[in-house]
Amino acid sequence: MIYLDNAATTLCKPPQVEKAMLDALRTAGNPGRGAHEPTLHASRLVYAAREAVAELLHAPDPSCIAFAANATEALNIALAGLLAPGDHVITTVCEHNSVLRPLYRLEEQGAELSFTPVDEKARLQYDQWEKLLRPNTRALVVTGASNVTGNGTDLQKAAQFAHRHGLLFVVDGAQTAGAQTMDVQQLGVDVLCFTGHKALLGPQGTGGLYLRPGLSVAPLLVGGSGVHSFDRHHPTQMPTALEAGTLNVPGLAGLCAGVQWLLEQDVRQLAQREAELAALFYGQVQDIPAVKVYGDMTMIPRAPIVSLNIGTEDSARVADILWEEYGICVRAGAHCAPRMHQALGTEAQGVVRFSFSHFNTEEDALCAAKAVRELAQEI
Repeated sequence: MIYLDNAATTLCKPPQVEKAMLDALRTAGNPGRGAHEPTLHASRLVYAAREAVAELLHAPDPSCIAFAANATEALNIALAGLLAPGDHVITTVCEHNSVLRPLYRLEEQGAELSFTPVDEKARLQYDQWEKLLRPNTRALVVTGASNVTGNGTDLQKAAQFAHRHGLLFVVDGAQTAGAQTMDVQQLGVDVLCFTGHKALLGPQGTGGLYLRPGLSVAPLLVGGSGVHSFDRHHPTQMPTALEAGTLNVPGLAGLCAGVQWLLEQDVRQLAQREAELAALFYGQVQDIPAVKVYGDMTMIPRAPIVSLNIGTEDSARVADILWEEYGICVRAGAHCAPRMHQALGTEAQGVVRFSFSHFNTEEDALCAAKAVRELAQEI
């Protein structure tokens, strides 16, 4: 099997991740709900995960990291907790439904939305932002990289625009946290949402958000917190303010192990490896007749994604053949990013996405390219 669906979830994890999860299952109690060793041990595991993520993102303090089940939940927390009816939001056509649907719900409640377009290579047209500004513009919400094309967002440029106009700067880091270096303090990010099961190499069911110190987010969920139990209202101090209920301690132990492994390896070197594999694959398929590749493979930064179609063949059929006949795992379809497909003109066909990890090999990339070449001759 050749696994090239890492933009959906990384399949190959460091062995430390599995070990950490098993150890937590056997030894960890409920964090913050007692003073005996199992619950204290659970609290230490959670805090270690906060420290690791904070170090990776260059956050000023571990308390800036609140955990959630995934990036989708984190984005719902951030967007619902920061925005109100009457607010105007600038976002992009590159966004995943984890951004779009919370924004659409806010729009139904009275918020206003504007979408930054892309050019023919799916590159954001940053010069449109000034034109989209309104007196009630409250936030700029952008993805770190498109999960369809891999094209990266210039976060420095985005941050400068947001700061220049006093806007909240919210980043969906689902495709970039762990895959690219990120300094939230240097950029001046207000909120960065992340998921644990992709480039952070943790298990599914983990994720969260970085929240800039001093910024208050109304909690999406309230309930048990382990502290201030007689108060009618949920605690407001981070990270408890955004973490109602019992956390996924075994999952966070695994996430911590994955992030610590990344820190030991150096994210820059791993990102370079992934970029080289994507470039190798692209170099082999770009000139195949009937193959169309989407996005700009020369962009820096970008996610290690190459999305393509073979003629007018449905992307789902191509993905099925790749699995059934070649043992290659890819993702086909709309990838939960409808506005990007409308911009690309691929609403009906979708795209076939090959996404690479540093655990992949040159042979994986070459075998996948060979399969595409053979399919292009047959279909």
